[in-house]
Amino acid sequence: MKILVTGSNGQLGNELRLLAPSCPHDVFIFTDVAELDITSETDVEQLVKEEQPAVIINCAAYTAVDKAEQEDNLAFLINASAVGNLARVASRHNVLLIHISTDYVFDGKGYKPYVEDDPTNPVSLYAKSKHAGEQQVQSYASQAIIIRTSWLYSEFGNNFVKTMMKYGKERGQLNVVFDQTGTPTYARDLAKTILDIIQKQPVFSGVEVFHFSNEGVTSWYDFAKAIIEFSGITCKINPIETKDYPLPAVRPFYSVFNKSKIKQRFQTEIPYWRDSLKECLGRINQ
Repeated sequence: MKILVTGSNGQLGNELRLLAPSCPHDVFIFTDVAELDITSETDVEQLVKEEQPAVIINCAAYTAVDKAEQEDNLAFLINASAVGNLARVASRHNVLLIHISTDYVFDGKGYKPYVEDDPTNPVSLYAKSKHAGEQQVQSYASQAIIIRTSWLYSEFGNNFVKTMMKYGKERGQLNVVFDQTGTPTYARDLAKTILDIIQKQPVFSGVEVFHFSNEGVTSWYDFAKAIIEFSGITCKINPIETKDYPLPAVRPFYSVFNKSKIKQRFQTEIPYWRDSLKECLGRINQ
């Protein structure tokens, strides 16, 4: 099977690169903006015609949540318009599209784990751009999987884990919000799940949405405490409220996922967030 990966220099794309050798019967085409401009439907069409992949995994995204408040045109170009390009081309060539979305499509005012068909209500411009991307897939893809994830981190790129490690080493104490609740997701676990779904060769008609994060529930404060503890860093973490750390973009207060659907459909085994964090930190500290 030939698998085209977009945005392969990001967190999830890099994890897929590392895991590709575990799928020796598949051929991976890893692209980022230098190899494929997904904002051009013509470019996407040309590459898909040439390579004829069976699956496209779209890892490309605009993820600067706060900058999106000013760069909304760019956020919508990458997170929505470009996704529409991929969906239309995939549909024309009978390609399965796997698109990655986010917990931000919900307003975070819930009180029980979100299921896939709960009403969406994106608040920030980043959230609205990702929601628009989901709508593009729903509108134009003939066979597609949308996987919503949350609090993604890895040994690659910029993320909360690496930021806490950096500042934890530089400062004696850090203030972290305790009133936002969710679940971290180790990008490697998500990448493994995506490849497992592909290997099981599911037959899809239409578009299906799945939720994936690691198991368990935590706050950003508790997540930070675990990062510092597991890293052996001496730094005090102080719990603060969201109102004491104002940011341009609104964050969801509650973004815990119900993952029953993906677990039942694909027999997916999902690690506990603290176990995955330890694994990631082990790789970072190698």
